[in-house]
Amino acid sequence: MAETKKKTEKKEAPKLMAVIRIRGGVGVTEKIETTMELLRLRRKHRCIIITANDNYMGMISKVKDYCTFGEVDEATVKELIEKRGRVVGDNKLTTEYLKQHKLTSETFAKKLVNSEIKIKDVEGMKQFFKLSPPKGGYERGGIKKPYSMHGALGYRGPEINKLLRRMM
Repeated sequence: MAETKKKTEKKEAPKLMAVIRIRGGVGVTEKIETTMELLRLRRKHRCIIITANDNYMGMISKVKDYCTFGEVDEATVKELIEKRGRVVGDNKLTTEYLKQHKLTSETFAKKLVNSEIKIKDVEGMKQFFKLSPPKGGYERGGIKKPYSMHGALGYRGPEINKLLRRMM
């Protein structure tokens, strides 16, 4: 009876996470630098959007002292795509380019949040976003303390949306 209950339970869609590199590359160990390279976080103020699966969460736990991360909502993803989306050649992601793939920024954001599509499915789109330093600066604790101690690093949950809006 317990086996049938497990089969009938509906699986939740994996959450969409934003990961932002906060600290630079001076003094970073080779293992952490390799993990950052795999996550496409090669420089400060770069952001990636990923699904929260076990593989990515293991990588994030390794780089948590250099990045901040949290669950991102659909409105923030849409705004991020419109303002900071780039295609190969460092050209701005335009609505015409998305129309070639039969998408708009709204439908693309909705499909990303629902895990129906990935960023790499849009051919030629860069899988990371270049951001500015946040307006008003980081939290009072600085960039060497975790978010739970009023710093800028580590898990911040849905508060990542406020930080992303300040960095766009």
